[in-house]
Parts: sequence; structure tokens; C-alpha cells
Amino acid sequence: MRRLLCLSLFSLLLTGCASSAKIEGMTVGESQARGNTYSASLQDNLQVGEVKGGQETNPMWTSEIGGAEFQGALKQSLDNAGLLSDNGDAPYVLTANLVRVDQPLFGLDFEVTSSVEYVLVDKASGKELFRETLRTPYTAGVGDAFIAVKRLRLANEGSARENISALLKRLSALNIEAKQVSLNQ
Repeated sequence: MRRLLCLSLFSLLLTGCASSAKIEGMTVGESQARGNTYSASLQDNLQVGEVKGGQETNPMWTSEIGGAEFQGALKQSLDNAGLLSDNGDAPYVLTANLVRVDQPLFGLDFEVTSSVEYVLVDKASGKELFRETLRTPYTAGVGDAFIAVKRLRLANEGSARENISALLKRLSALNIEAKQVSLNQ
């Protein structure tokens, strides 16, 4: 019995408790975000609307991407790109739905793939300017973190960050000028 208890405690120390993906780990940095060129109509003119999906982390199970944390990372990334409006009267609203996060149960390298549906709407007309589901993988290996739960959290954060980065690239291809909307390929 004593051996089993010691083995259980050692396993717990080796694996640790799960923590949710952190905003700063999911945020696209300013230099990367500003590496894209955006339509003048989008600059300082976006607000983040409803962000759905995500899952709270159970510390005794696995790391997850929480909806509130994803929303925080999305806002910070848009701000880093110079797209987020300072006031609530922005002409464009971006909503997000964290549709799915595929995670491995075990392994040395953890590849997490997140799927997020983004919708950009012109508030004045109610017209949908952009709707796309972006699916992005990210792999965290033993070199990133020896402890499995931390490696999974890093993979979650990386997948969400890559997803937001892919959104920024798509927004940079979006041409919104005088009643004309197109996606430059």
C-alpha cells in the first residue's frame, strides 16, 4: 500500500496539474502582427464581439483553451496589429467561435489543432464581409517542456496563436474600400 502511494505521488509530481492556456502564450506579438499590411478601412476600426466555445481546464485532467482567455488573446493580437478600435463604436465587428480543439492523449510530441470560425460584419449595413473557419496545428515537443501537462498547454497556446496569426493574414488580404469587398489571394 505504501509503495502504491509513493508511486502515485511520484507520478503526480512528474506530470503535475493541468493549467489552462494563457493569454500571453496565445497572443500574436506586435512585430509579427504588424508584419502584415491591412486595408486603411480596417485600421483602428475593429471591435471584438461574441467569442464562443473553449473549455475550462480541469486541473486533474488536461489543459484546455478557455473562451475568455482566447478572447483576451484575440483582442491583444488585433491591438498589436493596429486593428482594434479604442471605442465601442467601431464600424466592423469580429466574432469568433472556437469550434474544436484536437489534442493527443499521450506521446512525446503533442500536436494540437484548433479550428476557429471567424465572422467579420459591417455594423452599419449588417453585411457579412468575411466568414471563414481556420484550422491550425502546432506541435510542442519534449525540448519545449519535459512535463507532459506543460507541453500540452504550450501546444494549445501555440495552436491558438497560429490560428490568430492565420486570421491576421486573411484580414490583410481583405480589401474593404468604398462598397467593394474582396479577398486578395
